[in-house]
Amino acid sequence: MKDVAKDRQKARVRRKVAIRKHLSGTPDRPRLTVTRTHRAIYAQVINDVDGHTMAAIDSFKAEKAEVPKGISGKCATAYQVGKAIAETAKSKGIEQVVFDRNGYLYHGRIAALAKGARDGGLEF
Repeated sequence: MKDVAKDRQKARVRRKVAIRKHLSGTPDRPRLTVTRTHRAIYAQVINDVDGHTMAAIDSFKAEKAEVPKGISGKCATAYQVGKAIAETAKSKGIEQVVFDRNGYLYHGRIAALAKGARDGGLEF
């Protein structure tokens, strides 16, 4: 990697560690974590007390959903993943989550996924 890419990755990891000091998923309010790559976006609902994943979905498995006007491209895919993870979580009885953006800035695809999860019925 070039120096700029390494610096960006180091900054994200530093933010991730700082965020995880304060966030933890419980059985009543699990953690909704997001991982982003150039190609896909992944979302998991995790119970940190028991140490297991309660629900998981990615952009390859998410079904197509109605996207609000003004959202397109990869953000539209992220919105659909957010709606899908909300439906999966609600089917397992999860109403509230703690949102872990995993060190990514709350912008673009991360914000679109959060909007989709909120529109799907999750509270955070």
